Amino acid sequence: MRVTIITVCYNRKATIGKAIKSVLEQNYDDIEYIIVDGNSTDGTKEIIESYGNRISQFISEPDKGMYDAINKGLKLATGDVIGLMHSDDEFYDVNAVRKIVARFQYDSSLEGVYGDGVYVSNDSSERLIRNRIGGIFSLKKVKKGWLPLHPTVYLKKSVIDKYGVYNLDFKIASDTEFLLRYLYKYKIKMSYINSYIVKMRMGGMSTNLKQALEVLYEDYKIYKFHGLTAFLVVFQKKTMALRQYMVQL
Repeated sequence: MRVTIITVCYNRKATIGKAIKSVLEQNYDDIEYIIVDGNSTDGTKEIIESYGNRISQFISEPDKGMYDAINKGLKLATGDVIGLMHSDDEFYDVNAVRKIVARFQYDSSLEGVYGDGVYVSNDSSERLIRNRIGGIFSLKKVKKGWLPLHPTVYLKKSVIDKYGVYNLDFKIASDTEFLLRYLYKYKIKMSYINSYIVKMRMGGMSTNLKQALEVLYEDYKIYKFHGLTAFLVVFQKKTMALRQYMVQL
């Protein structure tokens, strides 16, 4: 089973090397690694190019934002299963992809899998900020605002081909719409891996507090777009997130 991993980036010189290294060090051989860069100017491109043919495909050109770049990667992908590795993040350990593949191989009817992740501080100490335990999937939880941690989600290419890519009408939280479409609208068959998959650094688009209000409003629009009681669902979603932060205090 071939696994495609997509990294998109723009001016991420400080972190892109760690992200790439964590992919290349996975102890699973059949990985297609695609990097889509938004025409960086800070030396990011040179770091990527230094890995040579260890990167399966690399393109660098202007884009319309992160989700446009991800869509470019999805169009290039040839793997049976596709997932993301954000440029600020890393795999939790070298066994992450092997665990994902094992779950798909155990149950061939699965359309997607997901696992757990941690948020750490954006400094050398990598202090634990938030623990994201996915838990067993249920549609009831989705209706209350729960979604799996996006970078832990791996989907079959055939399912993405069927149900579509990221909606560029949503600039900040298109990943929420993407997951809601797959899990709530199309009710794909998902399975939870009780294991850490990713380590995420605070400060990216989804973790920057300056973006919080914009994300909140866009989440509201997305849940309303899918016919849910948007205000209540967003409130429940943010309450769940707050409890995860509080556990670390």
